[in-house]
Amino acid sequence: MPAELGVALIGTGMVSGTYADALADLAGDVRLTGVLSRRRETAEAFVSRHHERLGYAPKTYPDLAALAADPAVEFAIIATPPNARREAVEALAAAGKPVLMEKPVERTLAAARALCEICEGAGLPLGVVLQHRARPSARALGDLVAQDRLGPLRAVEIAVPWWREQAYYDVPGRGSYARDGGGVLISQAIHTLDLALRFTGPVRDVIALTAMTGFHTMEAEDFVSAGLTFEGGAVGTLFASTASHPGRVEEIVLHYARGSARRQPGVLEVHWQDGQREEIGAAAASGAGADPMAFTSDWHRAVIADFATCLRSGATPLATGRSALEVHALIEALEAAGRAGQRVRVEKT
Repeated sequence: MPAELGVALIGTGMVSGTYADALADLAGDVRLTGVLSRRRETAEAFVSRHHERLGYAPKTYPDLAALAADPAVEFAIIATPPNARREAVEALAAAGKPVLMEKPVERTLAAARALCEICEGAGLPLGVVLQHRARPSARALGDLVAQDRLGPLRAVEIAVPWWREQAYYDVPGRGSYARDGGGVLISQAIHTLDLALRFTGPVRDVIALTAMTGFHTMEAEDFVSAGLTFEGGAVGTLFASTASHPGRVEEIVLHYARGSARRQPGVLEVHWQDGQREEIGAAAASGAGADPMAFTSDWHRAVIADFATCLRSGATPLATGRSALEVHALIEALEAAGRAGQRVRVEKT
């Protein structure tokens, strides 16, 4: 593979500027060869906005076939809504192009599994931008858990108290099952839930209240309160909402036998049972409030750089599509528990 890998971007919506910024910082390692949007003029507007930051003007593709046929494209980033993924994945897999995509993988667990199987059948990597896995605070907590310094896990608290104005949901299809696959769980809380599962291990079953508050007009849930039972014996709570004005940073609190770890964006605090305290990192924005893009592109850049490195070496990317199926299964169980009003087992992936 060349020293600088070519990547195509499919989708020029809200998050596309974050990718442009991340790719500008990866000059010499990854280069944006071109952009595809539903309308070519939208792709051209993206190039006009970002060519100065990138230092060059990527091409705009007339269609998916042209992108898939471009020999300069070593992999593609898919940043479309979840309902516009399968056709692109199929075309890219047929052309032998690895895929890195925005979360979620798809709208349902079954659809997400199908995309994984398409790429696996073609022998190609499928990565997911679950960028919280790349944060130093998350890696530091992972090291503590791997070294078994904290002891057995006893209890878990997961909170995503975010805020979105109604204007956010006025975008056609946003917050719907047909386009997004749901509401706060699959669109916002998925990052925190996915990260928590890296430390807790699988959830066995859940009970949940899911609802739409009077703050929003949308199809799916903007409020979730749930109880979790983990395979390892721990118990936990989840609160997730986009109705928590003005929005606070999400956090994961893990209570172990020898200490409790509190992880917020950028910061890890460990309170040991013997009275000692450690703090790693510094506070960081996460898009918890009215501006959903109020966060740095650093961790998108880290995920893209990791994916490019793995393409060269053959190693496993930081966040694979297959590894993301676990959080999809948890979200599906929470939604089912909210509808049924009873405990639901989490499907094994």
